[in-house]
Amino acid sequence: MKVAIVHDYLNQYGGAEKVIEVLHEIYPDAPIYTSLYDKEKMPDSFREMDVRVSFMQKLPFVKKHFKKYLPFFHAAFETFDLSEYDVVFSSSSAFAKCARTTDDTCHISYVHTPARFIWFYDEYIKREDLHGIYLYILPFIIKYLKKIDLGSSNCVDYFIANSYNVKDRIKRFYGKEAEVIYPPVECARFNKEVQKGDYFLAVSRLREYKRMDVAIETFNELGLPLKVIGSGSDRAKLEQMAKSNIEFLGRIDDDGLADYYSGCRALIFTGEEDLGIIPLEAMSAGRPVIAYKAGGALETVVEGVTGKFFYPQDKDALIKAVRAFKDNDYDEAAIRTHARKFDTQVFKQKIKDFVDVKYREFKK
Repeated sequence: MKVAIVHDYLNQYGGAEKVIEVLHEIYPDAPIYTSLYDKEKMPDSFREMDVRVSFMQKLPFVKKHFKKYLPFFHAAFETFDLSEYDVVFSSSSAFAKCARTTDDTCHISYVHTPARFIWFYDEYIKREDLHGIYLYILPFIIKYLKKIDLGSSNCVDYFIANSYNVKDRIKRFYGKEAEVIYPPVECARFNKEVQKGDYFLAVSRLREYKRMDVAIETFNELGLPLKVIGSGSDRAKLEQMAKSNIEFLGRIDDDGLADYYSGCRALIFTGEEDLGIIPLEAMSAGRPVIAYKAGGALETVVEGVTGKFFYPQDKDALIKAVRAFKDNDYDEAAIRTHARKFDTQVFKQKIKDFVDVKYREFKK
């Protein structure tokens, strides 16, 4: 069975790109087709892959201003010749599922979310620094891209959703069924013996929509120690808000991150995610999570077992949850056991089984 992997773009590293790393481990001979590739922003592991880029790689200033090329991305995937493959496995939160296949090729799409800039346009505008004529013409571009997105959903033979949250969106927006396979978590990497400290921990991109301001306001009032790991456009603003009990650590490698997870009293998780890998990483270290009660956290956090929720998404609710938190209410072994349900090896086996079964079904 000859497999090709297709991914939206390789110019930032996050949960979707971790999925690509694991897919490469499952199918080491499969080339990775993508619209554009910025080697400098990707881990060294990607340099070992057979990455094949589209015409977009040669467009002027595309690495810096790739979002301004939004109308062209679907064409990048439509122009790939994938006729030699038995299975095309697309990893998509945008246009990778636009990849065209022949009647003899089985197209399986792992959807991280239907494109947010299309289906959650108002949210998207709040997240991005857009202005001028681009902001004026963007609604017309989005209307056009919505037709493209709907059309591409009909070219997929089988959908996989990264959560039940996303499964519901696939059904609502595309009218398609999907099987849920949670993304991989390297549980062993975060399971370290480190003496627990007295601090709480927040790990996040520092962008407005992550709502880290809620965490800062909460710990400003409580006066408890909070360590913040991550970077982003909101960092300076958040640092100005924060009192001396809050420490910003910037980006930390996985080994250092594992130490901070293991040493914290609990992870503070204020954003609404499609699924959210960060709470599962903290749970792999045996640490509970205090999470905003929405999105993927509803599928990963078990109230009273692996953590607790706060709602609504504001300071008062989080203050109440932190004040009610007691370290002795949580069993580290039980938290780790729960996290292992999302382990990388579980993901690998489920993906291999799904592809094998669906390919046989497709060929009948």
